[in-house]
Amino acid sequence: MATDPNGPMYYNGIYHLFYQYNPKGAVWGNIVWAHSVSKDMVNWEALEPAIYPSESFDINGCWSGSATVLPENKPVIFYTGIDPNQYQVQNYAVPENLSDPYLRKWVKPADNPIVVADETMNKTAFRDPTTAWKIGGHWRMVVASRRKQRGMAYLYRSRDFRKWIKAKHPLHSVPNTGMFECADFFPVSLSGDTGLDNSAFGPNVKHVLKVSLDLTRYEYYTIGSYFPEARDKYVVGKGFVDGWNGLRFDYGNFYASKTFFDPSKNRRILWGWTNESDAAQDDAQKGWAGLQAIPRKVWLDPSGKQLLQWPIEEIETLRGQNVQLSNQELKSGEHIEVKGITAAQVDVDITFSIPNLDKAEPFDPSWTNAQDLCGLKGSTVQGGVGPFGLLTLASEKLEEYTPVFFRVFTGLYKHVVLLCSDSGRLITRWWRVSGLGEKHASLLEYIHW
Repeated sequence: MATDPNGPMYYNGIYHLFYQYNPKGAVWGNIVWAHSVSKDMVNWEALEPAIYPSESFDINGCWSGSATVLPENKPVIFYTGIDPNQYQVQNYAVPENLSDPYLRKWVKPADNPIVVADETMNKTAFRDPTTAWKIGGHWRMVVASRRKQRGMAYLYRSRDFRKWIKAKHPLHSVPNTGMFECADFFPVSLSGDTGLDNSAFGPNVKHVLKVSLDLTRYEYYTIGSYFPEARDKYVVGKGFVDGWNGLRFDYGNFYASKTFFDPSKNRRILWGWTNESDAAQDDAQKGWAGLQAIPRKVWLDPSGKQLLQWPIEEIETLRGQNVQLSNQELKSGEHIEVKGITAAQVDVDITFSIPNLDKAEPFDPSWTNAQDLCGLKGSTVQGGVGPFGLLTLASEKLEEYTPVFFRVFTGLYKHVVLLCSDSGRLITRWWRVSGLGEKHASLLEYIHW
């Protein structure tokens, strides 16, 4: 079983992806850090696990973490180890041989663990150290946790990358969210789509804090301002929802995501784990479970209100036969079959042209939950403008399919677009992937038409 992506990085011309993995079966347990390498993030070579339980500080598991490439071009892995008391402690590992381009062997120094929870903290809910960043003379990293039902992003500082001291205040915390997991904290540029190194800071930079919530099994992010000199705090930007109704990278089965800065193309890349939501016996029968979603480039929308994302450009090398349709009139209740492709694997680029939006339904401001609205306004509920879109994973006679569809509403000042997908009509197990879960939705940014 493969789950959380860990420590993605670019080092000396090679992309490295580590991930949580059970080498003994298609169910969770016996967790090690699997390791794969690539030159293009499309074609991967699996290596031997980089980290596995072997010491007292990780004897019961090597859980999620991150990678940081130090200024001397030396990579370091942070990870959570489970000790004999089942406490979660933070450890580090370094390459055994820096001249090995694949960094196959990793060593756990004897001064581990480097961060442990103090007596005021929950020692069994303290995990997933982030990529470190440096401002001034101090390195910083975050460890995710909870205090009762308050999600906590504890901040630690170090001058030498080995001795870490807990800050007086957390970087951020949110009440009533439950456990923070797999936190990610990174800068984004206010202009353009260029990615930034984790230590970037200045007037043209905003910061993103993403957390995975153990209670909901979804991820949420906010965009805000980071004040390293004033109590080392992250302040969420005005208008952002900080909690269960906040922004998400993906409204499908997408969890434990991790970004990294790719210096070869000056971009930030997002990885995420996709879980097919099958029963354990089904996973055992098919012999595998969990996959990594297609890596995506992420950057700040010009509005500053959300992140934009797109599959990395290298994915286009996988394209095969090109099938084109143009000038097709789609009438209400009709569908047009796209022939010459398979139902399960296709890259679609489509444009819908709508003569006017005069018949768009009024948007009720009380509709704040896009998923609930998709349930109310499903693919078979006719509206003024919509639903229109695609029937994916469709059988020949449409006994089953997954609709991905749009609906347009008239807002107070602008139009609102609802984007939904619904796999409720699927019967066959397609080993469901990101974005095609049971009921997923997004209320897109108010747009001009």
